[in-house]
Amino acid sequence: MKKILSLILTVSFLICNHLNAQNQSTNLKSEEVKLKSPSEFYPKSKTKVLVVGTFHFDYPNLDALKIEERDQIDVLSEQRQKEMQVLLDYLKKFKPTKIGIEAHNHRFTEDLRSYQAGKLKLGRDERHQLGVRLADELNLDTLYAIDAGSMTNDIGELIPDYMNQLWEDYDWKSDDLIDSLKRNWFNYQTNLMKEISLLNYLKYINTEESHQFGYGNYLTGDFRLGEFRGADVLSSYWYNRNLRIFRKIQDITESKEERILLIFGNGHAALLRQFLSCSPEYEFVEFSNL
Repeated sequence: MKKILSLILTVSFLICNHLNAQNQSTNLKSEEVKLKSPSEFYPKSKTKVLVVGTFHFDYPNLDALKIEERDQIDVLSEQRQKEMQVLLDYLKKFKPTKIGIEAHNHRFTEDLRSYQAGKLKLGRDERHQLGVRLADELNLDTLYAIDAGSMTNDIGELIPDYMNQLWEDYDWKSDDLIDSLKRNWFNYQTNLMKEISLLNYLKYINTEESHQFGYGNYLTGDFRLGEFRGADVLSSYWYNRNLRIFRKIQDITESKEERILLIFGNGHAALLRQFLSCSPEYEFVEFSNL
């Protein structure tokens, strides 16, 4: 009896070992399967886009944080014009086939053609100093106006009382700690602008880190108004406006071989970086990598 029991236990042990070996073999085989990257399902060739996030050269001071006149630089001065040409030569390395700008109409295309005809003296505006000059040096005949309003404008026309309530006390400012740190960074950038060249300054403000913190600042202060009111303002105004701008980029894109250069305020550049980097249709080109 003991021999039979021992034999049964031995056979059971061997069967269990065999089954375990089979399971381990199956697991190893499953781990040997080559996993496909999501990018393998999409085209390798994409339309390249370079976003030039900039400050407004003519200082309209329409943003929440203003730059005092004593802290402004004159892009038309002799030294800054030399730096401007260095910046333009740098951007030409991208070899853009189209240039999109922060504008709502065709005025700057008309300015480009007047400038090319020798009938216009350019002003300080970055759409003149970068857009018109770059298009002229590259023999392009169009500046694409791809700025857009947001859905808050549409909703405000339909339900003005609701929009007034939504925007109550929302002024992009607050007294919290993060807001004071944001102002410290803003003041640092303002002073830095006076100390380094235009090209190096734009390289600094167009890094991924600068864009991340630039957009992250919108998620503080008035973003906390009400339960969701601050979040609703940001999503329906700022986020929506930039999504509409991205939609306009799609409209001016005609082929994967195009190379599109965009000139926008740097606040827009932070979101455009996000959209373009995630899109299966576009390749976001790092400003500093030209």
